[in-house]
Amino acid sequence: ALCPLTKPKPLNPSIAEQFELYVKGMELANAYTELNDPLLQERLLLEQLAGQRDEDSMAKMDDDFIRALKHAMPPAGGLGIGIDRLCMILMNRPSIRDVILFPLMRPQSS
Repeated sequence: ALCPLTKPKPLNPSIAEQFELYVKGMELANAYTELNDPLLQERLLLEQLAGQRDEDSMAKMDDDFIRALKHAMPPAGGLGIGIDRLCMILMNRPSIRDVILFPLMRPQSS
């Protein structure tokens, strides 16, 4: 299933306007064109919510977001970069634990 926030390709709605950047076999970035059709957006979010059980999710319908889309959202897109992964590549480190600010530590043995 497509991300409900991603705009589908006009000629083939089963494909998203999305790409991922891989460097050294690792996903470094994710980008997509924002879906700005309020009716389609509402339908996709409702479909996503319908597939979740209440006890498994804190998700709820974002009516304010849909209302804002109805007031017109211009075409938009974005790019999310994994900063920790970028640091791994730039510092030539084999593990993300080597570069994250607050690594998860194993408890000390007693």
